[in-house]
Amino acid sequence: MVGFSTNDDGGVYRISDDTALITTADFITPPVDDPFVFGQIAAANAISDVYAMGGKPLTCINLVGFPSGKLGPEILHGIVEGALSKITEAGAVLAGGHTTDDEEPKFGLAVTGVVHPDKIWRNVGARAGDALILTKPIGSGVIFNANLKNWISEEALTACINTITTLNKVAAETIAKFDIHAATDVTGFGLAGHGLEMAEGSGVTLEINLDAIPLMDEALSSYERGMTTGVNAVNRQLVEPHLAFERDIPFWHQEIVIDPQTSGGLLFALPADQAGEALKALHENGVATATQIGTVEPQDGNTYLRFK
Repeated sequence: MVGFSTNDDGGVYRISDDTALITTADFITPPVDDPFVFGQIAAANAISDVYAMGGKPLTCINLVGFPSGKLGPEILHGIVEGALSKITEAGAVLAGGHTTDDEEPKFGLAVTGVVHPDKIWRNVGARAGDALILTKPIGSGVIFNANLKNWISEEALTACINTITTLNKVAAETIAKFDIHAATDVTGFGLAGHGLEMAEGSGVTLEINLDAIPLMDEALSSYERGMTTGVNAVNRQLVEPHLAFERDIPFWHQEIVIDPQTSGGLLFALPADQAGEALKALHENGVATATQIGTVEPQDGNTYLRFK
């Protein structure tokens, strides 16, 4: 039902009239030194793709690259334990995995989930007049890089880690009661990159209020101080032909919308008259940072993203 012809978050294969399988995989290098936390982040990041498709995760397979000549087995055990904690929290099971020797640690999951064939969320289908809701703040990419230079306070780093180890489970289950026209999770291509996929695939323009975007503490100030990530330049190159800033803001401020996220939030397009109730429900269920960040407008030529 969903393959690789679009930029969707997973593949979907119908196995009966009321059940379809979602398949996806993702793995990352460590953004933190703590093995347990690394496992949590990597697992939440991989499982998120199932939530972004409107599904329920069932089984997970570990994908591991590990420098066994450099790091002891207790490090690998810690990574897997962290992942298992999030897999269990998601209501899924760890069904096995595969490990290869690698020069640096890499960890993630291949995840299988289920969804009703009539209730699949795609990252296409946003309609002019829709509201845009984002469930998590952005900025994790620059925070982790800035932390390497000791620019980030302990409080800001802890808040960032707490955000990206939080599953998108509650957000997805809560907003499923509303009419979701399009959905995706915001990860490595940043808010602008994943927004572009939604806009281009839907034939619309996303108009986003810069002041409404929830930001992680100290992320924007890190860009102002000159920090960036190794991915920003590539992300900017991808989106720049289709991007317009309607306000005169400095280059460093623009960088936040292309900041690569790990285990980022969900971006939803839904009818504007449902946005208020959806936000209320999200907030009441603990998704405190969920925010309406903009609207969906008719396609404006080759401009798919407008930041105002």
